[in-house]
Amino acid sequence: MQSRPEKPRLAWAVTGSGHYLEECLDIIRDLDDVDLFYSRAGEEVIRMYGHEPKAVNGSGRVYHDRAASAPPVGLFYRGDYHTLVVAPATSNTVAKMVLGLSDTLVTNVYAQAGKCRIPSIILACDTEPEMETPAPDRLVKVWPREVDLAHTHKLRSFEATTVVETPEKLLTAIRLRLDEIN
Repeated sequence: MQSRPEKPRLAWAVTGSGHYLEECLDIIRDLDDVDLFYSRAGEEVIRMYGHEPKAVNGSGRVYHDRAASAPPVGLFYRGDYHTLVVAPATSNTVAKMVLGLSDTLVTNVYAQAGKCRIPSIILACDTEPEMETPAPDRLVKVWPREVDLAHTHKLRSFEATTVVETPEKLLTAIRLRLDEIN
């Protein structure tokens, strides 16, 4: 385990969605003190969209979903993080969060952040009944299922969890949180 940072940092978890991916990467690049946590699908999708996972954030630590017990969750208990961002968050990840499942690195850090009373900000991908989303080579029209929309709605009721629908709202929520802790 790496040494503890001088001050708590922002933990950013990336799941396997191309929806708002480029906008999230732009936000990450403009922030200081960010560590990245990739689900296996998140790491695959980052590469599909032409990015190298380790190069997204040159100054922060990078954690990959490679171990069954998700060892990096211990960093939340140590006090390394003041906030968790999950962006973009797939319908699969949101459903697991709502059901309390923590079987990936991302869902595990969300559960542990909650247990440590560390606020989470989630940019859910499925927020509207009809959307256009970028595939690696074109825009695609999608119609999120009712169950996906219901899970996003349910996640809004979770303690210490803020759910946002757009990258602009994500950036606003992050700025508010950073102002709050500074």
